[in-house]
Formats: sequence, C-alpha cells, structure tokens
Amino acid sequence: MEQGAARERATERPSPPLGDAARDPEEAVRVPEQARAESARGEHTHGEPDAPGVAPSHGVAPASGAAPGSGAAPGSGAAPASGAAPAPVPARASTHAPVPARAPVPAARVVRHSVRGQILDALRTALVGGELVPGEVYSAPALGERFGVSATPVREAMQRLAVEGAVEVVPNRGFRVTERTPRELAELAEIRALIEVPVMLRLARTVPAARWAELRPLAEATSTAAARGDRAHYAEADRAFHRAVLSLAGNEQLLAVADDLHRRSQWPLISAPVVRHGVLVADAAEHTALLDALIAHDLAVVESLVREHFTGSNA
Repeated sequence: MEQGAARERATERPSPPLGDAARDPEEAVRVPEQARAESARGEHTHGEPDAPGVAPSHGVAPASGAAPGSGAAPGSGAAPASGAAPAPVPARASTHAPVPARAPVPAARVVRHSVRGQILDALRTALVGGELVPGEVYSAPALGERFGVSATPVREAMQRLAVEGAVEVVPNRGFRVTERTPRELAELAEIRALIEVPVMLRLARTVPAARWAELRPLAEATSTAAARGDRAHYAEADRAFHRAVLSLAGNEQLLAVADDLHRRSQWPLISAPVVRHGVLVADAAEHTALLDALIAHDLAVVESLVREHFTGSNA
C-alpha cells in the first residue's frame, strides 16, 4: 500500500491554472473523459446561470466530492479530489476604460452657420441689385468689414456663390463677380423653357382652379416689389412664385434644378446691371396673367406666357 501511495504522489502534478488546460495534452484528454463520465451520471452543468461574482468555468470540469468553500484555492498545486465541486472564482475585472460621454455641440457652430446664411443672402441681394459689379474682385476681409463679421463666413458664402456660378475664385486675391453675356442668359432662358413649359402644361390639365387661386398672394408680392423698383426683393418674390407653381408637380429634383437655373439667370449683365422699372412691372404682370390662364385651362396662353416670361426680362 505504501508503494502504491508513493507511485500516486510521484505521478501527481499541480493543476494548471484556468485557461491552460488546452496547453497540457494529458489534461486535454482527462477533461473530456471526466465530462463524459459526469454526463453519464446526469450531472449536467451547461445552461445553468453563474452565481453573482463567479466567473464561468470555461469548460473545465469541476472535481466532485469537495464542498464549496473548503479552503482549497484553485491552482494551489494540489489535485482536487474526485467528485469535488468547483471552488468559487472571483470575477475578472474589466480592463476597458469607461467611455466618456459625448460633449454637446458648441453653440458657436450654430451661430457661425447662421451668420454664413445671412451673409450669403446679403451677397445675393448685392449681386442682384448691382452693388457688386461684374468683373470686379472682392476680398473676404474687406467684405467682412463691410458686414461687420470676420472673413470666415464671408469666404464660406463666396465659395457657395462660386458653386452657383455667380463668382469666380481668384487665388490670393478674393472672388471676381462673373461677367455674364446676353448669350449666356439666352441659353439659361432656353433651358428653363424646356423644363418648365411641359410641366406647367401638364399641371394646367390636372390642378383644380382653387389650388391656383391660392398662389395669387405670391403673384401680388412680385407686383408690389416691382412697383417699388426693388430689384432684390422682386428676385426673391419671383423665385418664390415659380417654386410654388412647380412644387405642384411633386418632384423635388425638378425644383432644385429649376431654382438653380432661375437664380443664375438673375445675375446682372455687365452691360446692363440695372433693370428698368417698367421691365419689372411688366414681368410681374405676367405672373397674374399666367394664373388666370392656368385657372381657365387655356394651354395655348399658358405656353405663350411662360416662353415670353423667360425670354422677355430674363427674370
């Protein structure tokens, strides 16, 4: 018996720590065999929730026969007795640092974009009114002093106008107001007619008269601005009227393209930067006449008015 005990002590080896069983070939064989033996006895442990604060066993089969809390520390070098229950293992602490809460967006960003929008509107008004002369170069710092803001929102607004074709970027100097020729405005008018005439003819067949009557205040706004000779406000009212008419088609892409063409056609010519008062009044009157023709479903008059409206004043 003493010789048998000596042989058992000679073959005993310390239990590998958790997670090292896969690196010990003998342990890798012993664990599945013990698991199959326990499965035959009906001792299933899979699917059972772990106790609070106890880490999962990672697939290592516990030794049977030892009561929990017996004082035997895991990995102490002593082999667990057969049938012993697993000793509680402290939960592993997380090594991930807590994610800081995202800081709110500074209010300065919103203010800056609001300023840029206001500067963009002011620059468009100055362009339409002829205050910014075609062919002249304007620097962002100089315009910033004029509007009482820094050069940054002015530069951002000018870059937007460059995309629209109203100005050109001059490296190390600023922005040059685009010089438009009569041919360019005629081409823009032709494109607008190709897009808007078919749409308005289709709307004239389908939109009820009451819906057209709702647009009269917009037509009257163009007449009011024209009577004052206010070119800038007339340009805004004119675009608002055309957007309202085309919006009845329910095509957002059409609105975007038509509005861009309309805006580009409003930049003044270098040879005639100021539109005469009589031209504005006549152009505004065409809006009211167009509504009357749309209400009456008079397709011939609708087509004639739209084409004349585009080619007459280029507004």
